[in-house]
Amino acid sequence: MNSTVPTNGRVLSGMRPTGQLHLGHYHGVLKNWLRLQHEYDCFFFVADWHALTTHYEDSRDIVAHTWDMVIDWLAAGVNPGAAKLFIQSRVPEHAELHLLLSMITPLGWLERVPTYKDQQEQLKERDLATYGFLGYPLLQSADILIYRATGVPVGEDQVAHVELTREVARRFNHLYGREPGFEEKAEQAIRKMGKKNARLYNELRRKYQEKGDHEALAVARALLEDQQNLSLGDRERLFGYLEGSGRIILPEPQALLTPASKMPGLDGQKMSKSYGNTISLREEPDSVAQKLRTMPTDPARVRRSDPGDPDKCPVWQLHQVYSDEARQAWVREGCTSAGIGCLDCKQPIIEAVQAELKPIRERAREYVDNPALVRTIIEEGCEEARDVARETLQEVRAVMGLSYK
Repeated sequence: MNSTVPTNGRVLSGMRPTGQLHLGHYHGVLKNWLRLQHEYDCFFFVADWHALTTHYEDSRDIVAHTWDMVIDWLAAGVNPGAAKLFIQSRVPEHAELHLLLSMITPLGWLERVPTYKDQQEQLKERDLATYGFLGYPLLQSADILIYRATGVPVGEDQVAHVELTREVARRFNHLYGREPGFEEKAEQAIRKMGKKNARLYNELRRKYQEKGDHEALAVARALLEDQQNLSLGDRERLFGYLEGSGRIILPEPQALLTPASKMPGLDGQKMSKSYGNTISLREEPDSVAQKLRTMPTDPARVRRSDPGDPDKCPVWQLHQVYSDEARQAWVREGCTSAGIGCLDCKQPIIEAVQAELKPIRERAREYVDNPALVRTIIEEGCEEARDVARETLQEVRAVMGLSYK
């Protein structure tokens, strides 16, 4: 985790609707969400507009895939009481902020995003010469900035998207953050902190601006986060005043680096629906057992008496996910000496996966049987998300000269 994100900060993360999720999603994303929801103010959303950027000609299943995915989120333990769960397209403020940000974002910034050309190469069978595909990183920026998220959990391949968001926010604040009487309003806000905290803030601000002391900057930011008697507007002014800029209208988010998923597929490749090597979170026990029993193993082990090499066996990769050191030592010794057979090696994995999926499967059944509850959860999440998004957009419109009250 990036230590510069305050523990009481806001985190945003989304997933494209792909239908029922599998163990790769659980180990790669959902387990991280389960931890984050207890540490931050979390917003988790279905990125249905993003699904259109690459699959606009085949959108018939988006709605069904959305509900399937939300059920799996809930079944995995994502708590609507701890996090806001919503659907991107049900919060139209995302689209308006995307439009407004597009007015100030240089075209070259979008063309240089690494995934722009990478995905064009990987998805040659699709026509991606569209404005939506070029602009989807900016839509991601709008997704983040509309909630003023301070942290965005991403893998290494998505860090460039968060950096683009930071650049867009920086440019926006530079263009629109210099409100009339900014310094006077900032000084008034400092006095609201009380004498002791005001003195500390001014000292830290001086250290940063005069000496470039980044530790002082971090301490001052934390000090502002802890001020309960400051309005959101005053806090944003003081963030900008601290750094010698204008009012921070759209805060720059930090990337919360998440470790790469260690969940291999049934063939040893990354678990992916496109490879046909997955186990879904709601898969029936008999199917799970059958898939694991028939997994390929070290091709050198033709007979039970042949010694094997765990490093060449996909089952060994699963042991690295599910087995402790003692179990892994037993597997390596038994395999290399032909002391155990491949079915012996697979049995502990079968038991571990079944134990992991059983409570998820049971909770999913409750939500499948009560679709009205799922829709209510999303309706409430959409309303909560819209409340926050409207507040941000109201301020954005005002500083851009689009407030007609």
